Amino acid sequence: MPLSTYKPHVLKLLALIQRHPRLIALYGFCSGVASFLLVDRGARVAKVIAILMLVSWVWLVLEHLFRRSIERLFGIEMPPPLMRFLTQLIHQESLFFVLPFFLITTSWNSSQALFTGLLAVAALCSITDPVYNKFLAPRRWLFLAYHTLTLFAVLLAALPLILQLTTAQSYRWALGSAVALSFASLFGAIRVQRWWRGLAMVGLTLAMGGVGWMTRTWVPPATLWLTEVAVTPELDNHRRTPGEGVKEVTSSELRSKGLYAYTAINAPRGLNERIYHVWRFRGQVVDRIALDINGGREAGYRAWTHKQNFPSDPEGRWQVQVITEAGQMIGTLRFRVTPSELPPKPR
Repeated sequence: MPLSTYKPHVLKLLALIQRHPRLIALYGFCSGVASFLLVDRGARVAKVIAILMLVSWVWLVLEHLFRRSIERLFGIEMPPPLMRFLTQLIHQESLFFVLPFFLITTSWNSSQALFTGLLAVAALCSITDPVYNKFLAPRRWLFLAYHTLTLFAVLLAALPLILQLTTAQSYRWALGSAVALSFASLFGAIRVQRWWRGLAMVGLTLAMGGVGWMTRTWVPPATLWLTEVAVTPELDNHRRTPGEGVKEVTSSELRSKGLYAYTAINAPRGLNERIYHVWRFRGQVVDRIALDINGGREAGYRAWTHKQNFPSDPEGRWQVQVITEAGQMIGTLRFRVTPSELPPKPR
């Protein structure tokens, strides 16, 4: 059945989307903001939106795998221009859906800024027809990488919401699924005329998976973020609240009281996650302390570490990195240890 024989309301809808393509991007961004705001409340709406995003990708994959079967069974012929247009819409909706998650959870003074910046550029390309249709789509290798990146980002945001997977589990599943499904979904769309090009495509797909695993510390944890942090010499265990935060502490105060690294981490309800406080001094790891957190508290799950053993010469800049089991950084606390004041000389 050619496109001209579709029902009038379907044609009107397609015509409206073609006239205003940025409506899909706007819808994706608004749904992403809504899901992000509802994460800490455990709202079912967030899960429904995430499921709809994955369903659109499942449809995209099945369309390329079973296109001829659908044509035979239902007599519906999907013109290639229409399919390219629908693929672009899914890319738009997906990228703008995940952007709010990564914009908030990114540690901008780290390499995570590169990944989130890449997502933002990809989102802009999806709504810029000359770039998407004339630059991305004709270049099969670049388009495969673009396709994989988009699906990977969607899975990172959706899996913790739907299945309450930990960040480490979500990363492994998202990376493996994105590589496998993106290759399968584009296999029917890309014609490989020579066998060695087919092998090259498989090799590129595996290489993207390897790069994704090696650079996992560059990727922000999409559903974990810090709501409150403090470096403090005192902490109220009964109220689970920190004392006054400090940016500097003398070495004598450090040895007498020690120091607390306090973090409140927001996570989806039902998520049980192991994180680490990694104490660093002069670029070297001094301590790595594991903490188990539970999601669902609006103000974030409160956790802290108390360090009392410090090097003999602790003066200088310190960091406490909050990271996941997969090595993704949630945030960083910084403080400086200054020399102790010398007592006045006797007269």
